[in-house]
Amino acid sequence: MPILIVGSVALDTVETPFDKAERLVGGSASFISLAASYFTKDTRLVGVVGGDFPQSAIEMFREHSIDAEGLQIVPEGKTFHWHGKYHFDMNNRDTIATELNVFADFDPRIPDSYKSCEFVCLGNIDPVLQRRVLDQISKPRLIVCDTMNFWIESKYDELMKTLKVVDVVIINDGEARELTKEYSLIKAGNKILSYGPKLAIVKKGEHGALLFTGKSLFSAPAFPLEEVFDPTGAGDTFAGGFIGWLAKTGDLSEENLRRAVIYGSVMASFSVERFGIERLRNLSWEEIQGRFMEFKRLSYFEEKN
Repeated sequence: MPILIVGSVALDTVETPFDKAERLVGGSASFISLAASYFTKDTRLVGVVGGDFPQSAIEMFREHSIDAEGLQIVPEGKTFHWHGKYHFDMNNRDTIATELNVFADFDPRIPDSYKSCEFVCLGNIDPVLQRRVLDQISKPRLIVCDTMNFWIESKYDELMKTLKVVDVVIINDGEARELTKEYSLIKAGNKILSYGPKLAIVKKGEHGALLFTGKSLFSAPAFPLEEVFDPTGAGDTFAGGFIGWLAKTGDLSEENLRRAVIYGSVMASFSVERFGIERLRNLSWEEIQGRFMEFKRLSYFEEKN
């Protein structure tokens, strides 16, 4: 089933304690779309870039069956650029520069051919823009929404309005605590459900993720990697794997939602193994399935009387 993905398309400069890479293709929509493309061949991207965005990246989207009709190109403008520097633990980072450029005036325009998509994933853009997207589409079956601390701090009321009209919110542990004013992640996840979403996913980085359904709690492990190369975009890649599996199967049962969380974790574990989107460009379905089975083995045990 087709997926509509709306978010940022960026050029990132990333520094880690071990290396540095400049002007990598990034942004929430890029990571979500690439991850989702391994599950469905009908992924539709909406974003904005400047004339400096490489044509090779647009071709790469097309090679992954990502429809880029909704990618607005402003020839005289510059693409959103983010520069971040990670600490030694690779969990914390400092933002060196945020240059919004053409993204500052982003007004999502949904092509007519996209408006009937049943699955929608809203990257962590302004919550006002997220609702503007929803106003342009008809009867989506599932709306997944990501957000970030910037919107919690600067547009809390608008974010709360958006949470009332989405089905799934994906948020990291720090943001969940900030949004709900609850230190306990269990209390925070359940409180988020009271704001409107049917499901809440709280990402815990190297410690996995929690899925809250209102009826049950599912705790998914993170894949143990010896080396994390670049965590940028891992959360967006998680969202792409999550909604990609649901769109592939069309099954929204609780059992399949749990599988979707694991597939999200699988895709995120690949993403951090290289800078930017590099690892996501050349995955095989066999690699994805192999790591999914590794996740199962990691958490399996037999009960003996």
